[in-house]
Amino acid sequence: MRIYPLRSVTVGLMSFLLCASLVLHCQELGQISDRKDWPLVHGNATNERYSTLTSINTDTVKRLGGAWVSTKFEDGASTRSSPVVREGVMYVTAGTRVYALNAKTGGTVWSQKFSKSVSWQGVALGEGLIFVGLQSGRVEALAEKTGKPVWGQQIGEIPPQKGESITGAPTYARGVVFVGLANGDFALRGRVVALDAKTGHELWHFFTVPSPGELGHDTWDPENSVWKVGGGGVWQTGAIDPELGLVYFVTGNAIPPFGGEERAGNNLFTCSAVALDINTGKLRWHYQLVHHDVWEADIATPLLLYDTDAGGRPQKALGVMRADGYLFLLNRETGHPILPVEERPVPQEPRMKTSATQPFPVGADEVLPDCEKWRTAKIPTGFRIGCFFTPSYFDNLNVLRPFFGMRIAPMSYSPQTRYFYATGVVFLGWRRRTEDPWMLLALGDTAPGLDSSGVLAAIDSRTDKIVWQKTMSSRGGGLLSTAGGLIFESEADGNFTAYDAKSGEIVWRFQIGMGGRGLSSGGRGPAATYEIDGEQYIAVPAGSSVWAFKLGGALQPIVKTAAILSSDNQFSGPIIDTSEIETVSLDSDGNQPVGGSRYYIDEYKFNPVRARVKTGTRVTWINNGKMVHSIEALGGSWTAGPISPAQSGYVTFNKPGRYTYICKDHPWVYGQLIVVDQTTSDGLYTADQAKRGNSYYKQSCTVCHTDTLQGADQVPSLVGETFMSHWQGRTVKDLLDRVRTTMPQMKPGSLSDKEYIDII
Repeated sequence: MRIYPLRSVTVGLMSFLLCASLVLHCQELGQISDRKDWPLVHGNATNERYSTLTSINTDTVKRLGGAWVSTKFEDGASTRSSPVVREGVMYVTAGTRVYALNAKTGGTVWSQKFSKSVSWQGVALGEGLIFVGLQSGRVEALAEKTGKPVWGQQIGEIPPQKGESITGAPTYARGVVFVGLANGDFALRGRVVALDAKTGHELWHFFTVPSPGELGHDTWDPENSVWKVGGGGVWQTGAIDPELGLVYFVTGNAIPPFGGEERAGNNLFTCSAVALDINTGKLRWHYQLVHHDVWEADIATPLLLYDTDAGGRPQKALGVMRADGYLFLLNRETGHPILPVEERPVPQEPRMKTSATQPFPVGADEVLPDCEKWRTAKIPTGFRIGCFFTPSYFDNLNVLRPFFGMRIAPMSYSPQTRYFYATGVVFLGWRRRTEDPWMLLALGDTAPGLDSSGVLAAIDSRTDKIVWQKTMSSRGGGLLSTAGGLIFESEADGNFTAYDAKSGEIVWRFQIGMGGRGLSSGGRGPAATYEIDGEQYIAVPAGSSVWAFKLGGALQPIVKTAAILSSDNQFSGPIIDTSEIETVSLDSDGNQPVGGSRYYIDEYKFNPVRARVKTGTRVTWINNGKMVHSIEALGGSWTAGPISPAQSGYVTFNKPGRYTYICKDHPWVYGQLIVVDQTTSDGLYTADQAKRGNSYYKQSCTVCHTDTLQGADQVPSLVGETFMSHWQGRTVKDLLDRVRTTMPQMKPGSLSDKEYIDII
């Protein structure tokens, strides 16, 4: 454990210097968005993602064209980082590298490689340095002109613990770097750290889960020490108000994420917005948006600062989006709601010690549909609808509930329209938990026939009402608004789109080719804007490269090709070549830091869920569980009959096709059988290899990339167009070498060659 010695004299001196510096430069920080540069990932210290540049506007945007496309990043890496620009140079992160690009031409100025992946959100600039976080919990400072390392500081435990990572870009106020540690999902307490920008020396730190004797510790179970592994990871970039002397961050879920019975109480300061004293790191106020989170409902969208006269008087305000689509508007000096908020009853599960109520803004519109709007939707046979706050207990088997989908992609605020702009993903998820409260992964993330969509909404800051709303194929990469009356977003279909900020009308669209569906934003990220030699540019990350646009740009949209992988909305996840299917699966959440690997025998999941055979094959279902399972086609066209424990059922398939089947006794348990013609090639792998690879993948990879290969919130998908485009034209050996040298995340190269080959 890291020991923090008493440094009262040093801290006092640094606090004095820091305070003086910030007061002198508060006006400068407040005007960053008026400049021609974009020195922080969200434009300025308020995170508002708004630019006062007006050359590109509703009248001229039709003349916008491609100015340049950067060369592809090394090692097949992709980027979602918002470009940061100063004095004609752009800085982005991708894979294990920081890149400096000529912001006028896209040419590479320099790149710096690290041994660990860098923050996917980007970098911050200050003091002639570039500040970047690594997924080892380390902050590195590079010389802005050359990329050479200047200093590095481990802000987590020493030695580093598994799961300590920095996902949010650092933010900077004159002389100080502020950064959050996103380690909550690995049974560590999240923290915010302030570093001296010139030396990397730690000035202060704040734990998001309080220790005994500190404010908020009484909101944790007094019967155990779960607070020590309590979570509250800090996933996103903070915002700064130097005039008030406050820095603001949002926090993630508690740990164990679904095991509420282990942590009675509201579990402060998880799922909260916190305001910290810039000089000391002391908590000035907090606002918890989800009490006693048992849904993994992180506050994972960056908060932003704005000024308002809502409520009848001028106020310094803060907007923070809850993951169910409610926008909370707070006074950023006090933390008090600007518009009324009330506590409402929510569904209960006493065994999980759920909170009786949750906060809701009175009269506000919710961006994402809750259960009432889903009740008329067509859902798979055997399931029923729950609400956002319906708890998922181990015997609550067949509940579909809305996904907390307002996360990751940053909002924007336009002082011109006084609207917030936000994007999210809409779908029903099948989330179950085990009897073991410490199994950190939920079961049954997908159900067949369920599709997702995206939403883009404009919300009036004066009323918290939706002004206009658009449905898209999936969540966008984040918003940029400008004084030209426009908002820009990269979208899941590969389009980079400009909307009229007032009406939501599409006024310009350009295909950049990086699409992809799912929870992760893949190669999509938020745009930035800047000016060079009197010309305004808009730049946006596009997977393995960066696109930049200007008026009169000559580059044309790419020709959108068909998806490399065929779409199958019924099922996702690996397909195993086998004629034997078990009725019960053994699930594991991998080598977790709490008690190692956790295992669960799942009586309601076929093994494998997706199998492939050739025509003429007799398929065997083996009941390796404790209950009778009746296997039949969805619709009843064929059956393997009731199968008692330790017995088998059989069906021979002579016709190619995709067959969906269920367990008639438990009709929410689905499987898919893919029957191919006899002439179909066996490929380059055997069924035994596929089984072994699936097992190794579950042990080492699912914790980040999930069972469906789609990737958790911060992790790239391993399927779909974005992934395949990175590897198109390269060999399997290239992919193997990449995986072997970078995975598993905290122990690359730790598996045997045979295990890596089987996984690939």
